[in-house]
Amino acid sequence: MNLDLDIKTAKWYKSLSQKTRVLTEQWVENSIFCPNCGAIKLTRYPSNKPVADFYCKSCLEDYELKSKKDVLGDRVLDGAYLTKIERLLSNKNPNLFLLVYKKEYLEISDFIVVPKHFFIPKIVEKRKPLSSFARRAGWVGSNILLSRIPQFGKIFYVKNGRIEVKKDVLSSWKKTVFLRKEKNFSTKGWLLDIMGCIEKLNKKEFTLNEMYSFEGYLGILHPENRHIKEKIRQQLQILRDNNYINFSGKGKYRLE
Repeated sequence: MNLDLDIKTAKWYKSLSQKTRVLTEQWVENSIFCPNCGAIKLTRYPSNKPVADFYCKSCLEDYELKSKKDVLGDRVLDGAYLTKIERLLSNKNPNLFLLVYKKEYLEISDFIVVPKHFFIPKIVEKRKPLSSFARRAGWVGSNILLSRIPQFGKIFYVKNGRIEVKKDVLSSWKKTVFLRKEKNFSTKGWLLDIMGCIEKLNKKEFTLNEMYSFEGYLGILHPENRHIKEKIRQQLQILRDNNYINFSGKGKYRLE
Protein backbone atom coordinates (compact mmCIF):
# COMPACT_ATOMS: atom_id res chain seq x y z
CA MET A 1 0.00 0.00 0.00
CA ASN A 2 1.43 3.34 -1.11
CA LEU A 3 0.49 6.18 1.27
CA ASP A 4 1.31 8.97 -1.19
CA LEU A 5 -1.47 10.79 -3.03
CA ASP A 6 -0.86 11.00 -6.78
CA ILE A 7 -1.06 14.72 -7.59
CA LYS A 8 -1.13 13.97 -11.34
CA THR A 9 -4.62 12.52 -10.87
CA ALA A 10 -6.07 15.96 -10.09
CA LYS A 11 -3.89 18.22 -12.23
CA TRP A 12 -6.85 19.40 -14.33
CA TYR A 13 -8.83 20.67 -11.33
CA LYS A 14 -8.53 24.19 -9.92
CA SER A 15 -10.77 23.95 -6.86
CA LEU A 16 -8.96 22.65 -3.76
CA SER A 17 -12.04 20.69 -2.66
CA GLN A 18 -12.31 19.05 -6.08
CA LYS A 19 -8.63 18.17 -6.08
CA THR A 20 -8.90 16.64 -2.62
CA ARG A 21 -11.96 14.62 -3.60
CA VAL A 22 -10.33 13.27 -6.77
CA LEU A 23 -7.02 12.46 -5.07
CA THR A 24 -8.53 10.69 -2.08
CA GLU A 25 -11.14 8.75 -4.05
CA GLN A 26 -8.47 7.54 -6.46
CA TRP A 27 -6.29 6.44 -3.56
CA VAL A 28 -9.13 4.47 -1.95
CA GLU A 29 -10.03 2.81 -5.24
CA ASN A 30 -6.42 1.74 -5.76
CA SER A 31 -5.50 0.81 -2.19
CA ILE A 32 -8.38 -0.30 0.01
CA PHE A 33 -9.85 -3.78 0.37
CA CYS A 34 -13.34 -4.52 1.66
CA PRO A 35 -13.25 -4.90 5.47
CA ASN A 36 -16.38 -7.04 5.42
CA CYS A 37 -15.38 -9.80 3.00
CA GLY A 38 -11.73 -9.07 2.21
CA ALA A 39 -12.25 -8.44 -1.53
CA ILE A 40 -9.06 -6.79 -2.77
CA LYS A 41 -10.75 -3.90 -4.57
CA LEU A 42 -13.74 -1.60 -4.14
CA THR A 43 -15.73 -0.02 -6.97
CA ARG A 44 -16.45 3.68 -7.17
CA TYR A 45 -20.05 4.79 -7.60
CA PRO A 46 -20.88 7.44 -10.23
CA SER A 47 -20.21 10.92 -8.81
CA ASN A 48 -23.94 11.72 -8.52
CA LYS A 49 -24.68 8.81 -6.19
CA PRO A 50 -26.41 10.48 -3.19
CA VAL A 51 -25.68 7.95 -0.43
CA ALA A 52 -22.27 6.35 -0.88
CA ASP A 53 -18.96 6.66 -2.75
CA PHE A 54 -17.85 3.02 -3.04
CA TYR A 55 -19.30 -0.47 -2.94
CA CYS A 56 -17.98 -4.00 -2.86
CA LYS A 57 -19.03 -6.15 -5.82
CA SER A 58 -18.58 -9.30 -3.74
CA CYS A 59 -20.67 -8.53 -0.63
CA LEU A 60 -22.49 -5.31 -1.73
CA GLU A 61 -21.38 -3.28 1.29
CA ASP A 62 -21.57 0.49 0.74
CA TYR A 63 -18.94 2.99 1.90
CA GLU A 64 -18.95 6.76 2.18
CA LEU A 65 -15.61 8.61 2.18
CA LYS A 66 -14.84 11.66 4.32
CA SER A 67 -11.42 13.31 4.23
CA LYS A 68 -9.74 15.63 6.72
CA LYS A 69 -6.52 17.59 6.61
CA ASP A 70 -3.75 16.97 9.18
CA VAL A 71 -5.83 15.78 12.17
CA LEU A 72 -8.88 13.58 12.63
CA GLY A 73 -10.46 15.72 15.36
CA ASP A 74 -13.60 14.84 17.30
CA ARG A 75 -16.21 15.51 14.62
CA VAL A 76 -16.71 15.31 10.86
CA LEU A 77 -18.95 17.50 8.72
CA ASP A 78 -21.81 15.59 7.16
CA GLY A 79 -24.88 16.33 5.04
CA ALA A 80 -28.43 17.37 5.85
CA TYR A 81 -29.46 16.44 9.39
CA LEU A 82 -32.94 15.10 8.62
CA THR A 83 -31.62 13.05 5.70
CA LYS A 84 -28.96 11.52 7.95
CA ILE A 85 -31.50 10.57 10.61
CA GLU A 86 -33.86 9.12 7.99
CA ARG A 87 -31.05 6.92 6.64
CA LEU A 88 -30.27 5.67 10.13
CA LEU A 89 -33.90 4.83 10.77
CA SER A 90 -34.22 3.02 7.45
CA ASN A 91 -30.91 1.16 7.88
CA LYS A 92 -29.63 2.58 4.57
CA ASN A 93 -26.67 4.36 6.08
CA PRO A 94 -23.34 3.33 4.51
CA ASN A 95 -20.19 2.39 6.36
CA LEU A 96 -17.85 5.33 6.83
CA PHE A 97 -14.29 5.70 5.60
CA LEU A 98 -12.26 8.45 7.30
CA LEU A 99 -9.08 9.55 5.58
CA VAL A 100 -6.58 11.95 7.15
CA TYR A 101 -3.87 13.39 4.92
CA LYS A 102 -0.92 15.68 5.49
CA LYS A 103 -1.41 18.60 3.14
CA GLU A 104 2.27 19.56 3.09
CA TYR A 105 3.42 16.14 1.89
CA LEU A 106 0.24 14.87 0.22
CA GLU A 107 0.43 11.58 2.08
CA ILE A 108 -2.00 9.53 4.13
CA SER A 109 -1.41 9.57 7.88
CA ASP A 110 -4.56 7.72 8.99
CA PHE A 111 -7.29 5.70 7.33
CA ILE A 112 -10.21 4.33 9.32
CA VAL A 113 -13.46 2.52 8.68
CA VAL A 114 -16.40 2.98 11.04
CA PRO A 115 -18.89 0.12 10.46
CA LYS A 116 -22.44 1.32 9.94
CA HIS A 117 -23.68 -0.68 12.93
CA PHE A 118 -22.05 1.91 15.20
CA PHE A 119 -24.24 4.68 13.84
CA ILE A 120 -27.07 5.63 16.18
CA PRO A 121 -28.84 9.02 16.42
CA LYS A 122 -26.85 10.20 19.44
CA ILE A 123 -23.62 10.38 17.42
CA VAL A 124 -25.23 12.75 14.89
CA GLU A 125 -25.14 16.40 15.91
CA LYS A 126 -27.62 18.91 14.50
CA ARG A 127 -25.93 22.07 13.26
CA LYS A 128 -27.42 25.56 13.31
CA PRO A 129 -29.54 26.50 10.27
CA LEU A 130 -27.80 28.59 7.64
CA SER A 131 -28.52 32.30 7.92
CA SER A 132 -31.13 34.06 5.81
CA PHE A 133 -28.29 35.55 3.76
CA ALA A 134 -26.88 32.17 2.73
CA ARG A 135 -27.56 30.65 -0.68
CA ARG A 136 -29.33 27.74 1.04
CA ALA A 137 -30.97 29.81 3.78
CA GLY A 138 -32.41 27.69 6.59
CA TRP A 139 -30.62 24.50 5.55
CA VAL A 140 -29.67 22.35 8.56
CA GLY A 141 -26.53 20.26 8.34
CA SER A 142 -25.05 17.70 10.69
CA ASN A 143 -21.80 16.56 12.27
CA ILE A 144 -20.70 13.03 13.02
CA LEU A 145 -19.42 13.06 16.59
CA LEU A 146 -16.38 10.81 16.47
CA SER A 147 -15.86 11.29 20.20
CA ARG A 148 -19.07 9.31 20.82
CA ILE A 149 -17.92 6.33 18.78
CA PRO A 150 -15.97 3.81 20.91
CA GLN A 151 -12.40 3.10 19.86
CA PHE A 152 -13.33 -0.44 18.84
CA GLY A 153 -15.73 1.15 16.33
CA LYS A 154 -12.82 2.89 14.58
CA ILE A 155 -10.91 0.24 12.68
CA PHE A 156 -7.56 1.41 11.38
CA TYR A 157 -6.07 0.46 8.03
CA VAL A 158 -3.37 3.09 8.55
CA LYS A 159 -2.46 4.57 11.94
CA ASN A 160 0.08 7.37 12.31
CA GLY A 161 1.57 6.43 8.95
CA ARG A 162 1.82 2.71 9.81
CA ILE A 163 -0.06 0.20 7.69
CA GLU A 164 -2.05 -2.36 9.68
CA VAL A 165 -2.12 -6.06 8.81
CA LYS A 166 -5.12 -7.06 6.67
CA LYS A 167 -6.12 -10.00 8.84
CA ASP A 168 -6.28 -7.71 11.88
CA VAL A 169 -8.60 -5.30 10.04
CA LEU A 170 -10.89 -8.16 9.02
CA SER A 171 -10.83 -9.62 12.54
CA SER A 172 -11.73 -6.27 14.13
CA TRP A 173 -14.65 -5.88 11.73
CA LYS A 174 -15.96 -9.38 12.34
CA LYS A 175 -15.80 -8.98 16.11
CA THR A 176 -18.62 -6.41 16.27
CA VAL A 177 -20.74 -7.30 13.23
CA PHE A 178 -23.26 -8.98 15.56
CA LEU A 179 -24.50 -5.48 16.40
CA ARG A 180 -26.29 -5.42 13.05
CA LYS A 181 -28.83 -7.86 14.41
CA GLU A 182 -30.06 -5.24 16.87
CA LYS A 183 -32.48 -2.87 15.11
CA ASN A 184 -33.67 -1.00 18.20
CA PHE A 185 -31.48 2.08 18.74
CA SER A 186 -32.15 2.20 22.47
CA THR A 187 -31.04 -1.40 22.96
CA LYS A 188 -28.04 -0.95 20.69
CA GLY A 189 -27.14 2.22 22.58
CA TRP A 190 -27.00 0.22 25.81
CA LEU A 191 -24.77 -2.40 24.23
CA LEU A 192 -22.40 0.25 22.87
CA ASP A 193 -22.26 2.00 26.25
CA ILE A 194 -21.43 -1.25 28.05
CA MET A 195 -18.78 -2.05 25.45
CA GLY A 196 -17.43 1.45 25.98
CA CYS A 197 -17.21 0.86 29.73
CA ILE A 198 -15.28 -2.36 29.13
CA GLU A 199 -12.96 -0.35 26.90
CA LYS A 200 -12.44 2.21 29.67
CA LEU A 201 -11.18 -0.55 31.98
CA ASN A 202 -8.32 -1.01 29.50
CA LYS A 203 -7.62 -4.67 30.27
CA LYS A 204 -8.48 -8.08 28.88
CA GLU A 205 -9.86 -9.52 32.12
CA PHE A 206 -12.37 -7.71 34.35
CA THR A 207 -14.99 -8.40 36.99
CA LEU A 208 -18.68 -7.70 37.41
CA ASN A 209 -17.88 -5.42 40.37
CA GLU A 210 -15.63 -3.35 38.14
CA MET A 211 -18.52 -2.96 35.71
CA TYR A 212 -20.78 -1.92 38.58
CA SER A 213 -18.41 1.01 39.18
CA PHE A 214 -19.95 2.57 36.04
CA GLU A 215 -23.43 2.58 37.59
CA GLY A 216 -23.45 6.36 38.13
CA TYR A 217 -22.03 7.09 34.68
CA LEU A 218 -24.59 4.84 32.97
CA GLY A 219 -27.36 6.36 35.08
CA ILE A 220 -26.53 9.77 33.59
CA LEU A 221 -26.57 8.34 30.06
CA HIS A 222 -29.86 6.51 30.69
CA PRO A 223 -31.81 8.53 33.27
CA GLU A 224 -35.04 6.67 32.43
CA ASN A 225 -33.61 3.41 33.79
CA ARG A 226 -33.78 2.71 37.54
CA HIS A 227 -32.19 -0.73 37.43
CA ILE A 228 -28.69 -0.07 36.15
CA LYS A 229 -26.96 -3.09 37.72
CA GLU A 230 -29.57 -5.44 36.28
CA LYS A 231 -29.10 -3.82 32.88
CA ILE A 232 -25.32 -4.22 33.11
CA ARG A 233 -25.72 -7.95 33.76
CA GLN A 234 -28.20 -8.26 30.91
CA GLN A 235 -25.89 -6.56 28.40
CA LEU A 236 -22.91 -8.65 29.51
CA GLN A 237 -25.02 -11.74 28.84
CA ILE A 238 -25.76 -10.51 25.30
CA LEU A 239 -22.07 -9.80 24.70
CA ARG A 240 -21.21 -13.28 26.00
CA ASP A 241 -23.81 -14.91 23.74
CA ASN A 242 -22.23 -13.14 20.76
CA ASN A 243 -18.69 -14.22 21.71
CA TYR A 244 -17.52 -10.67 22.37
CA ILE A 245 -16.59 -11.63 25.93
CA ASN A 246 -16.13 -14.89 27.77
CA PHE A 247 -17.56 -15.62 31.22
CA SER A 248 -15.08 -17.56 33.32
CA GLY A 249 -17.23 -17.86 36.46
CA LYS A 250 -17.43 -16.09 39.84
CA GLY A 251 -18.15 -12.70 38.28
CA LYS A 252 -15.10 -12.75 36.02
CA TYR A 253 -15.04 -11.94 32.31
CA ARG A 254 -12.48 -11.85 29.56
CA LEU A 255 -12.44 -10.02 26.24
CA GLU A 256 -12.23 -12.38 23.28
